[in-house]
Amino acid sequence: MSPTRMMILGLVSWMQPVHGYDVRRELLSWGADKWANVQPGSIYHALRKMTGEELLREVATEQVGSRPARTTYEITDKGRDAFEGMLRDLWWGLHQQPDPFMSAFSFLSALPREEAVAALRNRARLIAANVASVQAAAESSWIRSKPVNVAWMTELWVARGEVEAAWCERIADRIERGVSYLPVEMPPGEGWERWRAMVEPDAGGGAGGDGAGGGAGGAEEA
Repeated sequence: MSPTRMMILGLVSWMQPVHGYDVRRELLSWGADKWANVQPGSIYHALRKMTGEELLREVATEQVGSRPARTTYEITDKGRDAFEGMLRDLWWGLHQQPDPFMSAFSFLSALPREEAVAALRNRARLIAANVASVQAAAESSWIRSKPVNVAWMTELWVARGEVEAAWCERIADRIERGVSYLPVEMPPGEGWERWRAMVEPDAGGGAGGDGAGGGAGGAEEA
């Protein structure tokens, strides 16, 4: 079961009987589309699917004027068991979320040094802007309408953001200084040699000439 389904079950349990619209609005007010990858358009589909799985049940469907019909949901005993099982799995387990940036960073050598430095510093700026936005929300009246633990969650977002922004700046500084980041023993293939020429143009035969600490095999600076 995905975290999105767990969160929907939990909210229905808290707010029942509740319309799907109110579940969606509450999740988005928490910013769950950003930190939990909750897709707003998938919430109604998840509600219908979990109803078919007997995790939820429809209480009523009503329509006011020309507005779309709204269905009211409650959680079932089966749904409550599923929610509690998923909740404890997420609490007690360590689940690493894949970060698309790591896929790109694994090909650091495919970018010219200047572009890599600029991209890392731009990422640091974007993260800093997001941190500032989260901090502003945490200091606004919005947070007073949420459970206290939502405010505590913003502390974690801010701490993670500050650490990553500092890391981006630190790695950008290393790349700018010419620290080598190619393998000590170059794998076979023309592609590696082309990347080496692009990111360490002065390296030749293992003798460094660009401050990279001995070409592709140079030791990284702190």
